[in-house]
Amino acid sequence: MTPGSNQPSAVAGASALRDDLATIGVLWSRDLVRFLRQPTRIIGALAQPIVFWLLIGGGMASTFRYGAAPEVGYMQYFYPGILVMMVLFASIFGTITVIEDRHAGFLQSVLVGPGSRAAVVIGKSIGVGSVGLVQAAVFLCLAPAAGFGLGDIDWLTLVYALGVGALGLSAFGFSLAWLTDSTQAYHAVMSIVLLPAWVLSGAMFPPSDDHAVLAALMRANPMSYLVAGVRHALHVTGETPAAAGASLGTSLAVLTAFAAASVALATFAIYRKR
Repeated sequence: MTPGSNQPSAVAGASALRDDLATIGVLWSRDLVRFLRQPTRIIGALAQPIVFWLLIGGGMASTFRYGAAPEVGYMQYFYPGILVMMVLFASIFGTITVIEDRHAGFLQSVLVGPGSRAAVVIGKSIGVGSVGLVQAAVFLCLAPAAGFGLGDIDWLTLVYALGVGALGLSAFGFSLAWLTDSTQAYHAVMSIVLLPAWVLSGAMFPPSDDHAVLAALMRANPMSYLVAGVRHALHVTGETPAAAGASLGTSLAVLTAFAAASVALATFAIYRKR
């Protein structure tokens, strides 16, 4: 074998990588630009979680007692769950465009381009996830009102937990949207999958030994580990990972595995159905 015999394959590999990166970049920027050019969507995306936090948090404040940390009020307890909800809602509404783009023929044109299908999944998922992170970043301005000092937050852990969680949820939403033929059917599926998953993540209430079935569902729920990771980052006393006291390392490991599995599922879906 001559020294230059591997050059064609190396050049082809470098070219494929450039094509994939270009595809990811285009889809990523497209979702961000689409979001920023819709003022009503921006207002709605930010107003709804704030209303949830103020109304539900204010209504539950006088009755909530967190046994693991009695000093934690409900507004503080609920705040990490609202951050997760913003990422979740972004993944739901952002991946609806997968159905619209497929019907319009946009995604089909991307698929016949030089980029791989995995790059399409990653680019779209990162784009949708980035929208959720932008919303969460704005909502973090209210952290002092919930009793969290901005200087005390473990930003590296917070960004990693929310970023990987956003990628996983967006990729999971992509796989469902790709296999769904209408936005109505997609909404129906998401309302019985992801919304209950958020409720059973420990975002709204901690697990109780009196409800063994609910506690088991919360332990098996990947979103429980996302809420747990965010609580670790915000240093909420007596974190309530419904994952039975999961450590920060365990929470981040589960989130990473969930994101990888979701991307693999979405890639499989896009190969199986055009």
